Amino acid sequence: MNLSSTIYDGKRIDASQALELFDWDLLQLGKAADFRRRLIKNDEEVGFIIDRIINITNVCEAGCRFCAFHARAGQIAPYTLTIDDILAKVQALADRGGSQVMLQGGLHPEWRIADIVRIVSAVKRSFPNMWLHSFSPAEIVHIGRKSHLSVDETVIALKEAGVDSVPGASDLLVDDIRKQVAPKKLMTEQWRSVMRSLARNGMMSSATMTYGMGETPKQRVEHLEVIRGIQDECGHIMAFIAWSFAPGGTRMSHIRQATSVDYLRMAAISRMYLDNVVFLQAGWLTEGLQTAQLALSMGANDMGGVLTEERVIQATGGAHHTDKDAMIRLIRNAGKTPVLRDSRYRVLKRFNEGTQP
Repeated sequence: MNLSSTIYDGKRIDASQALELFDWDLLQLGKAADFRRRLIKNDEEVGFIIDRIINITNVCEAGCRFCAFHARAGQIAPYTLTIDDILAKVQALADRGGSQVMLQGGLHPEWRIADIVRIVSAVKRSFPNMWLHSFSPAEIVHIGRKSHLSVDETVIALKEAGVDSVPGASDLLVDDIRKQVAPKKLMTEQWRSVMRSLARNGMMSSATMTYGMGETPKQRVEHLEVIRGIQDECGHIMAFIAWSFAPGGTRMSHIRQATSVDYLRMAAISRMYLDNVVFLQAGWLTEGLQTAQLALSMGANDMGGVLTEERVIQATGGAHHTDKDAMIRLIRNAGKTPVLRDSRYRVLKRFNEGTQP
């Protein structure tokens, strides 16, 4: 059976077949990915959420070569938000009808679990209905190690403090690449251990992919295989998000940034390979709104958050911006129905033609 038949028969493709897709014509690839998208969720609705990322500090000992945000002596001044600073940002989000906060802190050399619990508890106490989709597997492993806790003990402490779900930020889950660009962060098996712990403790997650850091197409597929495998095992990954590495201001600024065509190809291949993940977010923050709109016809079916206060990608000079009204127009102009959703991807409001934002 040839690859096209495998795809249109709805069968699972393997790693060697995924590599073949990198050579497909882009229009052919997009058509196949859109077909597979309809198999997994057969409607034309595209969701978004009103959220905010709060980078609570840029003091981080990971020193990743692909990061332009962490404090570096003489180059980027360190900062740490107070709890009052954080609460003010959450209040501003609540005032605009927001429902989800992503707290991110990096690998702070001095913080222990008590410091994180103090922050989370303060936010949840003041905003009990705000969903906290916060921290990351790398942060969980780091704070657990600093606090002499197991992964399970760390996850349970975060959940009891008020964290509702954890973004499965994963950069690129290929240890040969990780050792080159982020040797102080967790390796692939540690990422798996956190994801398994989240599932054991009833917490949802997501999965991401940062590509364009010098890896090969085979290594990109290897990353997707890790995600597909953990989803087969645990089933708690709600969404997948791919974005291109933005080299500006990093210690990898010599690398050519991936193009919009590269992104659309990666999004389409991800949709076909990750046949067990329902939602694929279009990466408008890094790729731009027009490219993200095209991705909605190439396998993507979600736009993520729209009121994102994001500073890590902004530090590279590569971030884009939008708002609720612009997002609704963009989705409608792609021939889709915009829907406001919650953190569990449940529809809160449909913006059919004539519906006011």
